[in-house]
Amino acid sequence: MSTKLLILILALSSGTNIPNIQTPPPAPLRDGFILRDIDGRLTCPDSNDVWFFELDSDVTDNETVIKARTKLRLLPSATLEKIITDANERSVKHYRLDVRVTQYKGGNFLFPFYFLPISTPKTSESTSPDKTAPAKDSTDDPNLNDENNILTIPPDVLEKIEAARAKIAQSGQRISNSDEISTDRQKSATEKQNPPVYDSALIDRAAILVEQKNGGFTFVLDALGRNAPQVWFQLLPCEALELSELIQSAVPDPVRFKIAGIVTKYKGTNYLLLQKATRIYSQGNF
Repeated sequence: MSTKLLILILALSSGTNIPNIQTPPPAPLRDGFILRDIDGRLTCPDSNDVWFFELDSDVTDNETVIKARTKLRLLPSATLEKIITDANERSVKHYRLDVRVTQYKGGNFLFPFYFLPISTPKTSESTSPDKTAPAKDSTDDPNLNDENNILTIPPDVLEKIEAARAKIAQSGQRISNSDEISTDRQKSATEKQNPPVYDSALIDRAAILVEQKNGGFTFVLDALGRNAPQVWFQLLPCEALELSELIQSAVPDPVRFKIAGIVTKYKGTNYLLLQKATRIYSQGNF
């Protein structure tokens, strides 16, 4: 019997603990993957205004699975600001989201671009009908007892329909046979005071990656010698940002990039979700 085998047998017989082999953490979802109709709960932020979304069920990109009850950070965006405003009116912050998944330094983040509340707002309890009130008898309305069950349209509504039909006919547009006329929804007073902010696209702009004092990075658009106001964007974590930081860390001088991405605004600050960052090489004076 060899010496190594004898030592191993003695170690096992003496009850020596062998360290457990830890399984590696699951790989993150791939960057840029779109998840639609995912349900979950919005969790309250910490002191740094960081919001998380707790998944109700497993999600996958057909390669990796993120288990239910996992909390993923929501990235600052105009949509997140709307979600927070809506969440303040609800005791249960339960939502259905469409998101773009980003990957940064081995972790996943969610960039929301659509949301749907699936919980009851607080005000619905006060506006709910009184259960003690007597129910209206169906015999009080003669139209409901009609054998054809036809409800008459009020005259003022008919006048509006006819006026809308006449206006459409004058414009030369085709009028459908349906009695339904679609009209533009009027904006509420709140929407007029606070107009919605929509995300926009930034395509093939020259920019310089600048490191901040707090360790983060921003992209400052390069005016190419023109006397133009300086425009900068706070950068959201994603794979393109991680690669840009890697390129910049390899050289001492600032690197110029040609960038493209999604521009959004959160609480007055401009943010950029990078989609592409290509290094621009200088050709001297040419």
